[in-house]
Amino acid sequence: MTESKGPGNQDRAKDGGSKPKRKSLLDRVRPYAVGTTAIVVVFGGSALIGQHVRSTKDDKVREPSGVIAAPIVPTGPVDTASPSPSATPTGPKLGLPVRPSVPVTVTIFVDLRSPDSKAFADEYQATLTQLLTTGQAELQYRLVTASDQQYGGEGSKIAANAAACAQDQSRFTQFMKEVWKHQPDPKSDRLTHLNFLKELAVKAGKIKLSNFEPCLEQGDHNGWVQQSQNDFAKSDLGSIPVVEINGTPVKDVHSTLTPQKLRKMVLAEAKRVIAVQATPSDTPALLG
Repeated sequence: MTESKGPGNQDRAKDGGSKPKRKSLLDRVRPYAVGTTAIVVVFGGSALIGQHVRSTKDDKVREPSGVIAAPIVPTGPVDTASPSPSATPTGPKLGLPVRPSVPVTVTIFVDLRSPDSKAFADEYQATLTQLLTTGQAELQYRLVTASDQQYGGEGSKIAANAAACAQDQSRFTQFMKEVWKHQPDPKSDRLTHLNFLKELAVKAGKIKLSNFEPCLEQGDHNGWVQQSQNDFAKSDLGSIPVVEINGTPVKDVHSTLTPQKLRKMVLAEAKRVIAVQATPSDTPALLG
């Protein structure tokens, strides 16, 4: 029988009947070997870069948020205490604080233009500082502007905004001390003079004027100050200064209250709160 000459047979005839040459094992593996080598090079390079970055970070001291320096042990009154030899105020801060809750919060409503607020600050500052530094009380200040309505102008409002600008740099207490020390006659409304407030910021120390000045000039916290005044006006707490101990107004601030009485009241409230917190709850703890 004559063999059919199809297309496939014709091609084999032309090629002399030879079959396609099979690739060797090395030829088949070579592409994978090249790809694997490339991957190793990439990951190896990444590992070297990562090691370099990690080694650089190991050498760089970057403090986590909220760390504190070593404690300074007082060796005398607050204003004259010298650091203990073990304190390390220079260098990185290495302590991670876990602070206890303070049993008493003393809230003080003050008006930076008011002579009565200045008189209260002068008389009670030492007692308040002692309560604060001994951990017996936390202080909260509420800035109000009632004297602007009494005397006219905006001195109290502008000064309160300045104090808030100082707080932006954690220098509120220092700025307040300078306001009380140099408080002008409320009728003069000198607290509206921005240069005067800038001078107080310089006297307070460690306030960057490059940040303080635009905050002051643009009234960054005016709305916050106004809200504080609005809340105070609605509270019907009376004339300033007003003092609250854990939210309860202290009576007779303008008449019979003294620094010694205030301290006794704070200590009594602290004992009450601690006793309540130490009382076991009747509610059984949930398991699981």
